[in-house]
Amino acid sequence: MMPGPGAVKAGSRPPWLGLGAAVWVQVAGGASSTFALYSHALKVALGVDQRRLALLAVACDVGENLGLLPGVLCNRLHPALLLLVGAAACVLGYGATWLAVSGVAPALPYWLVWLALCLAANSGAWMGTAVLVTNMRNFPLSRGAVAGILKGYAGLSAAVYTEIFTGVLHDSAANFLLLLTLGVPVVCFLTMYFVRPCEPSLVANSSEQAHFLFTQIGSVLLGVYLVGATILDHVVTLTDALNYSLLVIMILLLFAPVAIPLKMTLFPANQRKGPLDLPECSSATDNDQTEPFLLPSSSGPNLTNLEDDDATDIDILLAEGEGAVKQTRRRPKRGEDFRFREVLLKADFWLLFAVYFIGVGSGVTVLNNLAQVGIAAGALDTTISLSLFSFCNFFGRLGGGAASEYLVRSWTVPRTALIVLTQVVMIFTYLLFALGLPATLHVSVALLGICYGIQFSVMVSASSELFGLKHFGKIYNFIALGNPLGALLFNSLAGYVYDLEVEKQHAGTTDFDIACHGPNCFRLTFCVLSGMACLGYLSMQWHLSNFANKMVGLEGNSWQGFEDSF
Repeated sequence: MMPGPGAVKAGSRPPWLGLGAAVWVQVAGGASSTFALYSHALKVALGVDQRRLALLAVACDVGENLGLLPGVLCNRLHPALLLLVGAAACVLGYGATWLAVSGVAPALPYWLVWLALCLAANSGAWMGTAVLVTNMRNFPLSRGAVAGILKGYAGLSAAVYTEIFTGVLHDSAANFLLLLTLGVPVVCFLTMYFVRPCEPSLVANSSEQAHFLFTQIGSVLLGVYLVGATILDHVVTLTDALNYSLLVIMILLLFAPVAIPLKMTLFPANQRKGPLDLPECSSATDNDQTEPFLLPSSSGPNLTNLEDDDATDIDILLAEGEGAVKQTRRRPKRGEDFRFREVLLKADFWLLFAVYFIGVGSGVTVLNNLAQVGIAAGALDTTISLSLFSFCNFFGRLGGGAASEYLVRSWTVPRTALIVLTQVVMIFTYLLFALGLPATLHVSVALLGICYGIQFSVMVSASSELFGLKHFGKIYNFIALGNPLGALLFNSLAGYVYDLEVEKQHAGTTDFDIACHGPNCFRLTFCVLSGMACLGYLSMQWHLSNFANKMVGLEGNSWQGFEDSF
């Protein structure tokens, strides 16, 4: 595999320093999940009702998942340029929103604020594509771990910003938007030198796994610390000095991944060089010329011979993840580098898109309505549910990446098996939500958060395994479009059912309580979501059946025939 512009030596300090920098970019780029922190101030400034305010939240969902353009350009531009575009979008988008909230400028029209929020959230797509694609290519043998770490830190972004919002900015929405306008671009400028493609090391070793484990433990400690700090802030009144002390500790925990390149720099004698490490940096200038890399299999022969009858099961599985030598006389097969137009003709691709549409789209719907779901169930404080979902989302993202990596290497189980498992759990989770009981609310929220996080991280590595890394940016960002499409459909259903129940409960009254109470507020919605999870399970079960048949050499099954018919 040829590296991109500015690539550096495999196994050296920069790849790990780039991963540490990517952590900061992911945390900063997750600002779109902080809409609730300034939504009330925005509602007052614009003078809009709740329904129009909800459409502004949809703008954040849409912008966050419009990643096709950065996905296309990630093969043509250096990651630093993608970060630069993300920084510019952040300044324009959050800057306009700050003007609307602060009152510095004349009142902005509603449509302009909607576009500004969409642009601001889209900055996260540029930043996320830059760091995710780059690090997936820098660590091709540990894709699950990389995806879990980066998506996990992105899941913690809302908690990090909440700590800053309450502890330092004293709940000032205007100051918070100004922080996003100026602070996120600063992070991009400081990290763009370190986020760069490197010649990947193609030899797995124990020290690399230990480094990933250290990074995962650091992220878990950060998540636990943020939960503890949030609870402490609700229990007691903290002084400014204590708030700043908590902020310093949080920043130190965010620097944990940087300890790895620091250790490798101070103790270079302890680093073992693989036989494929290159002595000098490459001068390649076109990522589009990148060739798929070769992975030495556990049995010795190269994966070019994957089609041989004597190929082992582990060779077949790793071919899913690493690909074979590029062929020019046939269409690519699973694991090889697909062109985007070739991917659109594969049944596996549309299965992943459908499951992302169902699983993540429905999860976003619950997240957007979590406060109303808690009120309907009789919960007194819905902020606890929000904090619980955030932590479980992080745990699912991190754990999903690590667990999928273990299943692939130790049990020869494809990562998509985890997606099947999450769909099964979500079937029963939505039925628990449908009960509308306070006793089951927190359990349901926790289970949904874990499943939601797992699908985020596993979908990243699964799509790269099936269709290669060369055009991974375009492929994954197209799949990510299932998120806003699903959220738009399911949110419309939830809002319609909710409004009908409100009309029933408040018919003939003149009170101003427009909240809905009782299980009927969302029961129909959750029953529909449970049915959609069943459909997602059946779809992914077909995928796994096809994979299992291929493992035992049964190429004539009906689903394979359906796929070949494309």
